[in-house]
Amino acid sequence: MSIRVHERLRRLFIETTHEERQEIDREIERRTKVYCDTGIDRLSDEELRQIVADIWRKKKKAEEIYA
Repeated sequence: MSIRVHERLRRLFIETTHEERQEIDREIERRTKVYCDTGIDRLSDEELRQIVADIWRKKKKAEEIYA
């Protein structure tokens, strides 16, 4: 898990679980094509918020399907 991503999420007052942070790290790497600690600097706060929202949306959808 990326320490820099975790710190940035805390600065934005976004609380996530360990599993969600792992997904966020993977999505940052997918979008930026570099390791998440480097890629986080290439994303705006709004882009990071969108990544988190997308992950939360997928998680909620999965929970509804399996509930």
